[in-house]
Amino acid sequence: MSVRDDQIIKELGHYIHEHPSEQMSLMPVYDAARDHAQRRSCTHGRRCPLVMTGAVVVDESNRVLCLRHEEGYALAEARPEAQDNSLSEAALRLLAEEVGVRDGWTQPDLDGPFLVDVTRPGQHRYGPRLRVGIRYLFRAHSGAVLPAVIETGAAAWVPLGDIGIPSVRDRLQRHVIGTR
Repeated sequence: MSVRDDQIIKELGHYIHEHPSEQMSLMPVYDAARDHAQRRSCTHGRRCPLVMTGAVVVDESNRVLCLRHEEGYALAEARPEAQDNSLSEAALRLLAEEVGVRDGWTQPDLDGPFLVDVTRPGQHRYGPRLRVGIRYLFRAHSGAVLPAVIETGAAAWVPLGDIGIPSVRDRLQRHVIGTR
């Protein structure tokens, strides 16, 4: 089984309900997914938004797990694959494949996506399509990451305040620490 358009619609609908101020930026994605689900095919000819999924992992010291990317660190993301039954399952699979995390759990007070970010064509490496990152928040003990991954610098636990993406940092501070 793979992630279906109706699952994307459900996740986006839940997220828009929780974050109504983001509705306008997400409506093109929501509408495209609804169109796909109703027609059971794509009629947009490679112009459909590209849906990516990712995991934001926070440890017991409120540090965020980041992967080595070019000259610094970034949050992991990937396209859902055929074996994934949901976007959150795809995010967990990515964690297991990239850094060996197998015992992460979801943030107890958070159902559905933690953050949905949209990147316009030309501002990402995926070509001429709108890129939509649907991210889920997980907790894991710092020791849940394979030691070799940390020792080689392929990943690092980054203090929350050092996260360079303001939308992620601010959302994490609200959910994890409880600041507004």
